[in-house]
Amino acid sequence: MSDAREFCPRCGASIPDRAEPLPGEPRGREAALCDACYFEDFALVDAPDRVQVHVCSGCGAIERGNRWVDVGARDYTDVAIEEVTEALSVHVNARDVEWVVEPEQVDETTIRMHCAFSGVVRETPIDAEITVPVKLSYGSCDRCGRIAGGYYASEIQLRADGRTPTEAEVDKAIALAESYVADREATGDRNAFISTVDRTDDGADIQLSTNQLGQGAASRIRDVLGGTINNHPTLVTEDGDGNEVYRVTFVVRLPRYTAGDVIDPKDGDGPVLVTSARGTLKGTRLAGGDRYDAPREDGTAPDARKIGVVSEAVETTVVAIEDDHAVQILDPETYESITVSRPSFVTAETTTVSVLKDRSGVYIVPTDGDEL
Repeated sequence: MSDAREFCPRCGASIPDRAEPLPGEPRGREAALCDACYFEDFALVDAPDRVQVHVCSGCGAIERGNRWVDVGARDYTDVAIEEVTEALSVHVNARDVEWVVEPEQVDETTIRMHCAFSGVVRETPIDAEITVPVKLSYGSCDRCGRIAGGYYASEIQLRADGRTPTEAEVDKAIALAESYVADREATGDRNAFISTVDRTDDGADIQLSTNQLGQGAASRIRDVLGGTINNHPTLVTEDGDGNEVYRVTFVVRLPRYTAGDVIDPKDGDGPVLVTSARGTLKGTRLAGGDRYDAPREDGTAPDARKIGVVSEAVETTVVAIEDDHAVQILDPETYESITVSRPSFVTAETTTVSVLKDRSGVYIVPTDGDEL
């Protein structure tokens, strides 16, 4: 009994009867061609004439579709390989496909990708070599364009209640805002950036890219340094759908008193060393070491007189310990012997103390290592 034969529709050559193709295998005229005719037009790999990669000259991101992607590349060879890989397509009939690529840097904007492929088609090993030029074009991504144009959607105004923020507070607030933005960038938020930071006579102004970013950074500053936040939205435009677009100013007002301040609450129990100004002001009495909590209705700004700051204290000599509640020291200005309240950290072995002096008297304050 002779084998059933079929004939190639292109050249008429006799070909063996092929079994019914498996699901997914090609059917129709292409499957009926003899091997010679089939491979005559066969292309193992379909590749574009060239691949264009748009690179942001500011941040190094690349454009993929309708979005920009941070790739963190020092050079763009790996990016070129990835882009060529995405652009190539291997014939569906090929199996056991392997390929290697050898990049050639032609110049600063051109990388030539030499690709070698191997695979098996119709039980026949087949090889292919192609070269795909990758062209790098440099421009500006949306984010860098906005930064260059000074764009911002929110502003943090750092101020303080009844005083000017210290240089240390301004430095800390700016660092907190920058760390918050960096955290957002680390999650992949390319819309997160600080436009400008201006140090002013009354604090600092920090302009940020979104209202959500301004709210988050302002909250972080408030949580660390204390104080309050007030929001002031301003209508600036309408978007393409007619929705109103607001720019929001977040005023972060730091507390009137901060940790390290020495104040007199005017309640007759003596000065207080402020230890916290979050929620309500808290501190410790210098004389007896008792805890002080400002009345809830006063919050962080009780009616008090500021005597000074611990860091401004000057050193003076202990003359004599009078009793458990009094000690003689030298007045730091007149050098006369005076009697003042004795804090618990002043012992019989203490020879010098740090003091603050104002119009109401001289007060011993703790230094590093002293505990009230």
